[in-house]
Amino acid sequence: MAKLYFRYGAMNSGKTTAILQAAFNYEERDMRVLIVKPSVDTKGGDTIVSRIGASRNVDVVATDNTNLFEVVKQNSQEEQGLACVLVDESQFLTEAQVDQLFTVTVTLNIPVICYGLRGDFQTKAFSGSARLFELAHSIEELKTICRCGKKAILNGRKVNGQFVSNGLQVAIDGEDSVEYESLCGNCYLKLVGPVGR
Repeated sequence: MAKLYFRYGAMNSGKTTAILQAAFNYEERDMRVLIVKPSVDTKGGDTIVSRIGASRNVDVVATDNTNLFEVVKQNSQEEQGLACVLVDESQFLTEAQVDQLFTVTVTLNIPVICYGLRGDFQTKAFSGSARLFELAHSIEELKTICRCGKKAILNGRKVNGQFVSNGLQVAIDGEDSVEYESLCGNCYLKLVGPVGR
């Protein structure tokens, strides 16, 4: 049986690089993949872009109204079929879309690998991530390090170079002077402030 995978990590943990590598591995063996990214992620337009410079066009830019089960089903009926569905920035999926991807794995027997953040800059779960934690058959943390060398688990948001603790949940890295830094718990508390506001 195919599985729904959730591979999560803080910013800079290599999620986009991993999705590009996974796509390459499948395609090197003449297997077709479908790459999806939510339209909320405006960085790169219809391209996923890794911080190390690698990039690739996606097959589907999903709005909140996109039925991912129907999209995958239609694509799987093409001559070559589908070996795997890869989703970048999966924290931005709706709960219904995560449910649809779970249904893809169970009823269409196509593996789905989702890459995304666990939580936002205020330490709150994104709805897509929360649903993936509830439904995924397999959950794997991709690790990165904090500025102090410890394991980073949280995402600090900077605006104009200064850490902030307020604002909309979604602000895209590199737009409107927004950037993110992966932080351990100690550094987050020192630089950003208390959690659970």
